[in-house]
Amino acid sequence: MGRMIQEIQIGDKAFTEKTISETDVYLFAGITGDLNPAHVNQAEAEKTMFKGRIAHGILVSGLISTVLGMQLPGPGTIYLSQELKFTAPVRFGDTIRAEAEVIEILADKNKVRLKTTCTNQDGKTVISGEAVVMPPKA
Repeated sequence: MGRMIQEIQIGDKAFTEKTISETDVYLFAGITGDLNPAHVNQAEAEKTMFKGRIAHGILVSGLISTVLGMQLPGPGTIYLSQELKFTAPVRFGDTIRAEAEVIEILADKNKVRLKTTCTNQDGKTVISGEAVVMPPKA
């Protein structure tokens, strides 16, 4: 079981890292049906502002769910909301670090607000936002 509200403090942080592969993108496209050429068609993607294929933003933001559901607060957490801003493309082979930091604790409502950020291997922010979760209860 993950951390309960009384075990969480403002400033607590956790992260995960993953290198985004072409296989990840194709599996996600197949599961969701999002076959946008920006993700799956190199010739068409080269005509875009990105000059090549990029990963789905929602695929990359899913790494935030890994942090929240597995580490902070961890197993048993209920994900209530997520605000996202996509600030840079993620290319195949990029290593993404998804991090969550506790910025507010609403103990009376058993809710925690966290700053969420995804950065690439160069330290560039590719996604920023905030999440609200309910930690597990005893």
